[in-house]
Amino acid sequence: MTRFDRLFEIFEGADCVLITSDINRRYFTGMKSSAGVILAFPEKAYLLIDFRYIEKARATVKDAEVIELKKLYPQLMELLKKHGTESVAIESETMTVKELNAYEHFFTDLTFVCNDSLSNAIAALRAAKDCEEIACIRKAQEIAERALEELMGFIKVGVTEREIALELNRLMFAYGAEDLSFETIVLSGANTSMPHGVPSDKKVESGDFVLMDFGAVYNGYHSDMTRTVCVGEPTEEMRKVYDIVLSAQLAGIEAAKAGILGSELDKVSRDIIEKAGYGACFGHSLGHGVGMEIHEKPNASPNYKLPLNEGAVVTVEPGIYIAGKFGVRIEDFVILTENGCENLTKSAKNLITL
Repeated sequence: MTRFDRLFEIFEGADCVLITSDINRRYFTGMKSSAGVILAFPEKAYLLIDFRYIEKARATVKDAEVIELKKLYPQLMELLKKHGTESVAIESETMTVKELNAYEHFFTDLTFVCNDSLSNAIAALRAAKDCEEIACIRKAQEIAERALEELMGFIKVGVTEREIALELNRLMFAYGAEDLSFETIVLSGANTSMPHGVPSDKKVESGDFVLMDFGAVYNGYHSDMTRTVCVGEPTEEMRKVYDIVLSAQLAGIEAAKAGILGSELDKVSRDIIEKAGYGACFGHSLGHGVGMEIHEKPNASPNYKLPLNEGAVVTVEPGIYIAGKFGVRIEDFVILTENGCENLTKSAKNLITL
């Protein structure tokens, strides 16, 4: 079955669907581009794309008829009439009000389904990764871990957070990343108490934690991991907090499986941190889905009351952040299975001192 076939198995809200977002267009066609429109019916799908991409599209796209885009609305009208269409579903999460107004102005006889039904159906498809997607995610993670392994010899007293981040990025590209999963986070010392801080010109000092949150993209799929290491000897408090975070992370991975509610998985790790007296220092959710986007459904958060589905790739990343002192986060990501999970992250998690 094609991904279009799978979509129409679970979506019945309109005669056809209009897909305009870059990410979802790539998901359904396998082609990366910054332009193009998909119009898909249960019986057939079309990709309308302009001259800049037409040659590549004709050579690579298999599950949709490729049409060179010249005048969007007239070409769409021709296809809609051909299939006797009365209603079109749009991506509510990505289409702007301005874009919707333009479509409604031109297609006055059509009903546009603007609720979340199409976006939710696509999110459900993307949440359950197939074998090809998992292979890309594995490769992305291998690139990131290989870069981290080599980076360890670079981290030392006197180098700046920015220099470490630049070297880590360089290594990921050198080992095959097509892009970074997000702007690499490298923090040291007291800066590690900021969960999503930005690398600065602060120099690493002896006794500092260095927190690194990063990932590589391979063939459109992301990896995501965080490691916290110490340059020199950590204090007893630093060791204590690190051990609490590690215990919470290991418990979360142990509990992760298809069917568990996102809120329940979050609670497993959060309870450990709260019982240790650091509940107020863990202010973000335990995890999120990873795939063609670095943050996608499903989530492992206190407010996510839905079951996590089999085949989802979800991060497990508890943290403790003590303002003005230091912070610790340890992040792996796992594939959820019926009976548990497979951890895609192989890097060591014991407290490394450099």
